[in-house]
This record gives sequence, C-alpha cells and structure tokens, in this order.
Amino acid sequence: MPEKRVNKLPEEAEELYDSAQDAYKAGGSLKALALCEKALNIDPDNPKYRSFHGVCIAYERGAVKEAISLCRKTLKEEPQKTYNHLNLGRVYLRCGLRLKATEIFREGLKIEKNPEIIAELQTLGLRKKPVIPSLPRDHFLNKYLGLILSRLGLR
Repeated sequence: MPEKRVNKLPEEAEELYDSAQDAYKAGGSLKALALCEKALNIDPDNPKYRSFHGVCIAYERGAVKEAISLCRKTLKEEPQKTYNHLNLGRVYLRCGLRLKATEIFREGLKIEKNPEIIAELQTLGLRKKPVIPSLPRDHFLNKYLGLILSRLGLR
C-alpha cells in the first residue's frame, strides 16, 4: 500500500501546483501561496514549483529579494523553460522594475511563444521596436515591414 502512496505524490503535487496557478490567475495570491507551499512540501526539488513560489512570496509577503533570488536560480537551472522567465518577470514587475521585466519576458518569447508572457507584455502596453529604427514608427516602411514580418513569424 505505501508504494501506491509514493507514486501518487508527484501527481498530488502537480494538482496542487495547478490549483495554485488557477488561484493566482483569479487574483488569490494568498491561496496560491498556500497551495504552492503544499506542493513544495511534497516535491521540494521541483524548479517549476520553486519558481512560482518566488512569485507568491513577492506578492504576499513582500519578500522580493528572496523571490528574485529564487526565480533567478531556477532560471539558471532551466533556461529553456519559459515559465521561469514569466515568473521572474512578474517578480520584477512587483518591484516596479518594468524595464527588467520586459527584458526577461522578451527573452522568454525568443524561446517559445508563451501566451502568458504575451499577455503580460500586452498589459504593460509595450510595442516592438520599429523594423527600421532610423525611420519614424508611423513611416509606411516600418508599418508594412512590421506587419509582413509578424505574419511570417519572423518578428
């Protein structure tokens, strides 16, 4: 019987993590923190849980230095996972560091088009740089080259 319990632990941790994500998206960062901590108690070595825990402690406890450290560490462990970029960017936003957050979000988008990162950037109201920086943003070449490159997936 204990073997079955051990096999269920990762599944339980993942369910708790998913519930924490849902709670965070619904505006319940305190509930998200509690659920994330339960998931971490089950699987303390999971970088995904530790990274999200960083976001939760930044928002609920105001422990931004600890949160930044935690998120940076997981980003170094798993640089190809865009959720690490998302979480570190959210912590930077919590600190008021919009420029750093934007840089981290854009790094994540170079790896994969993560819809949550795109939503964060849209919330910030940031636009991409003009295709030809020496021309004004509203110049027809910048407009149409930007549209064409975006539709081709090159921008």
